[in-house]
Amino acid sequence: MNELFGTLSDGTAVHRWTLERAGVRVRVLTYGGIVQSVEVPDRDGVAADVVLGFAEPADYPAHPGPYFGALVGRYANRIARGRFTLDGLTYALPVNSGPNCLHGGERGFDQRVWDAEPVAHGVRLSRVSAHGEEGFPGRLELAATYSLDADGALRIVYEAVTDAPTVVNLTNHSYFNLAGAGNAGGHELRIAASRFTPVDADLIPTGEEEPVEGTRFDFRAPRKVGSGYDHNFVLDKGVTDTPVEVAELHDPASGRVLTVSTTEPGLQLYTADHLADPFAPGDGIALETQHFPDSPNRPEFPSTVLRPGEVFRSETVYAFSLR
Repeated sequence: MNELFGTLSDGTAVHRWTLERAGVRVRVLTYGGIVQSVEVPDRDGVAADVVLGFAEPADYPAHPGPYFGALVGRYANRIARGRFTLDGLTYALPVNSGPNCLHGGERGFDQRVWDAEPVAHGVRLSRVSAHGEEGFPGRLELAATYSLDADGALRIVYEAVTDAPTVVNLTNHSYFNLAGAGNAGGHELRIAASRFTPVDADLIPTGEEEPVEGTRFDFRAPRKVGSGYDHNFVLDKGVTDTPVEVAELHDPASGRVLTVSTTEPGLQLYTADHLADPFAPGDGIALETQHFPDSPNRPEFPSTVLRPGEVFRSETVYAFSLR
């Protein structure tokens, strides 16, 4: 179902698409490609919204920093000092998070209104990111398709092509709270990652990959999430052509389970320790499937370069079950 959700301050219309299948209801906005809500039942059959979001369109541009439910790009996560060099040319990007460029700059994909068209059990969002938008090179034509599988799993497929060499890293920035309310730090988390990328004081990777064994980053067996995380995990599976299960989040109280599968090589765990009114620190947990932070400046990391004639494709599946 497609409906008018409201308008932005400049009068631009924002539409909301509702997807429903197998007892799961997902609402997606054309503003920012935002996943506004995901309603799933608990073990008693009582449905609750398990992602953080807002009821009014104006609330999203009023709270841009946390990127609630947004489609993030052109480059998700951080690029050190807002600069990178590609084919001998250096590009300057907006510095919007300390000394770094974060999630695409001052006005990334999360603050753009996307075109939308229906697809089977879902919606396809598309837009053109012009050459030079937020400092990134290349005219990027991209699409993100949100659909529900037969079992109610939310599948997001990103695709893009460019007319000039560029870098691309896309993700969804939903904050999950499987209880539907309260602090999510008591959720149990498992991540199929034996290594993580340590960071400096500005949250930029040092370039190393360290083992999680014996550290607070070891989620190879399920345990409570807690707080204090904004780190990239090096997924054991690496880059894959089809989604592979990499993480599981479980709320023991409600019985809800979220399983994350992806083609991406990394997963950013963010425990939202800095959320503010109307939410509180730790009210949600972001599990951002992605390439690694600052990859354009780190040739040792999996490449995020996209060239003319190539097709960028990334796929992530969020599946829901009960335990």
